[in-house]
Amino acid sequence: MKRYGLWVIALCCWCMAACIKDEAAGKECDIECAWVEGEEYERFFYQTTEMRRVVGSAETDITFSVRSMLSLTKALPLQLKVTDGATVSPASGEPQDFTKGPVTYTVTSQDGQWQRRYTVAFHEAALPGERFSFENVETQTEGTLLGGTKRMHVFYEQAPEEDGGRKYCWASGNAGAALLVTGDAPEDFPTYSVADGYAGRGVCLNTQSAGALGAMMNKPIATGSLFLGRFLVDYVLSDALRCTLFGIPTDRMPVRITGWYRFKPGERFTDQGMRVVEGRVDEPCIYAVLYRNTDDAGNSYVLDGHAVEHFDRLFDNPQVYRVAEVKSLPATDTWTQWEMFFEGVSAPKDVLDNMGCNLALVFSSSKDGARFEGAVGSTLYVDEVEVLYEK
Repeated sequence: MKRYGLWVIALCCWCMAACIKDEAAGKECDIECAWVEGEEYERFFYQTTEMRRVVGSAETDITFSVRSMLSLTKALPLQLKVTDGATVSPASGEPQDFTKGPVTYTVTSQDGQWQRRYTVAFHEAALPGERFSFENVETQTEGTLLGGTKRMHVFYEQAPEEDGGRKYCWASGNAGAALLVTGDAPEDFPTYSVADGYAGRGVCLNTQSAGALGAMMNKPIATGSLFLGRFLVDYVLSDALRCTLFGIPTDRMPVRITGWYRFKPGERFTDQGMRVVEGRVDEPCIYAVLYRNTDDAGNSYVLDGHAVEHFDRLFDNPQVYRVAEVKSLPATDTWTQWEMFFEGVSAPKDVLDNMGCNLALVFSSSKDGARFEGAVGSTLYVDEVEVLYEK
């Protein structure tokens, strides 16, 4: 059995290497970067950094946030960088009317045998709301390294159609877990929707084993997580902390966040080497951060997993204005209310007015899951989250 397990792991690694070799043979058909160029278009955006999007290798939906869809020009020339030798249709720089809805771009590989389709959309900035009930969920299908597909839940906020309709401001680590876990239904993943929330539907986050491949990569567990922001699957096997990009733009100062939860810890807490840590009980975590989304040089700044790895030192980060954390989340079988208050300083008014701050809100079933420490089976349910802002 041990030899068979090692053979499977070796086969997985060989297949990943084979995929890389195939791509190098001229089969690449990716959009690597998309941007709007020109001073005359800057007025449509809150920040010039919002005019450019670096596209992850697993992403096919590209979105840009603008001040207003009503005032957006109906002939916007979107620039695209594709992989060497590939072609794209419509062509890079060809004006498009994004006010009518998303535009589909098709990238064809150099050898002409491979194609990939991307959806590019512009919408009004998805501001954090005052209440998140997690009623809106859809099932998306993701491909895997070794072929096949897996279905997972994606949460979104519903906005009026004139503001772009669905706002995909929530992210999870499910796309990364798809490379490691064996199931293929939404409920087999670390983060999924449940019908029995505190009121209506809710969210279930559970810590799972990442299987033989995860253990081989020194990433033995997959933690249930949900956060405002984006997840880039590109670095899952090399630098997992780079995958989580926390926060979405806001123009308001948060003061307090409340919500409801249930939690049950797993039976055995293990470290990154899957060694049992006697006497330690797993804990979930809920926290939020308000930070500036550009640095002093005017470059885009996003809080990632590396920045929050040492949570107690967040205020050492000059980009951070305010931080909130739920201090204690004891195990409970019944829905229990929690609250957390922000500490720190207020962001300058001109920064807020220009959407220069991001609000990150994070839920995790294992507090130290980013270091791959926790207990398989730890399960956190969350629902009915409300954000109170300064008037």
